[in-house]
Amino acid sequence: MAFNKIESQVLKYLEPIAAEADVEIWDIEFQKEGPNHVLRVYLDKAGGICLDDCETVSRALEAVLDEKDPIPQAYLLEVSSAGLDRAIKYKTHFEKCMGKNVDVKLFAPVDGTKEFTAALNGFDGKTVTFQIDGEAKTLPLDKISSIRLSIEF
Repeated sequence: MAFNKIESQVLKYLEPIAAEADVEIWDIEFQKEGPNHVLRVYLDKAGGICLDDCETVSRALEAVLDEKDPIPQAYLLEVSSAGLDRAIKYKTHFEKCMGKNVDVKLFAPVDGTKEFTAALNGFDGKTVTFQIDGEAKTLPLDKISSIRLSIEF
């Protein structure tokens, strides 16, 4: 995972909390949104995350962050499930989601489209391969704005 300094520090405090709660850390984001800074923690586990999981992790993390004080400015803490349409950003995400359908958004059109849904077929750290209508299509990672699990009803 590639985190900024604050996210990396939070990860160190969060890892034992997540292990104790038997949940997986899917992602951490620390961003400025309007006048506020927001620390978001996304969790996952087999069978799905429930409200109690989020509450347990949030309370434990809040206590550690209050004690260690790694974030100099005021911020809001949000702990939630990674969601059904979770973002796929890191090598571990690609590995777990291989073969599944994903929604892809591009920075600029390729073959006349900026968005498509396809099966995730490969990832080598620099390129992503998708299966689209029976054909493999490989795109450089830096051309892709976002990849999220596709929600199928």
